Amino acid sequence: ALTGPDAHHLAHVMRAKIGDTVLLCAPDATEYTGTITAIEPGRVSFTVSEGLPSTAEPRTEVTLFVGYPKQGKLEDVIRHSVELGVSEVVPFFSRYCVAAPKKEDAKNERYRRIAAEAAKQCGRGVVPPGLPLLELPQALEQMQRTGCPILFYENATAPAKQVIAKARESGKELEIAVLIGAEGGFDEDEVALAMEHGCHILSLGKRILRCETAPLAALTILMYETGNME
Repeated sequence: ALTGPDAHHLAHVMRAKIGDTVLLCAPDATEYTGTITAIEPGRVSFTVSEGLPSTAEPRTEVTLFVGYPKQGKLEDVIRHSVELGVSEVVPFFSRYCVAAPKKEDAKNERYRRIAAEAAKQCGRGVVPPGLPLLELPQALEQMQRTGCPILFYENATAPAKQVIAKARESGKELEIAVLIGAEGGFDEDEVALAMEHGCHILSLGKRILRCETAPLAALTILMYETGNME
């Protein structure tokens, strides 16, 4: 059964009826075909098929560490990153961030809601979790635990394709962590610190992208090169 806001949305917004079929996802990215058997106040009941792994979930886990931007840009980054298949979006604060964090608890609740709406819209099998704001050194420590940490930097020249191909050759399940700066980008000391933490310093091309555009370009490249856009 579904309860709470999901049940209300299905019954009153989608105007579902008994006998209708819907796609249901469990937290482990298992999909079920559900047939509605009852609609009650705050509750919709189903019979369900045998569960199968979600075909919409990427085979590669990509965590996006994104510099804390100003105004509502983080909302757009979360929304579109979830559509592209990101596993987690982690905001961080670095030297050249121009926005100061305020009322983060209320914002985090909104970010979680945006992620859930985006996941439903594009048929994802899971909803990426909302994670707290970190300082850059904390973000780099978390990135170091993955098999392929990447910093996309405006002064870099190395393309992503070669790094991803080499990581795939290892035969291990690929986990990628991507670091993208805010409006002010990174200073040279921060790039050097990322290199000390094992980051590959890669390029998104010769054009300077806006802080809300760069994450989407990076995720598209990574999903394509790992075979998750086929």
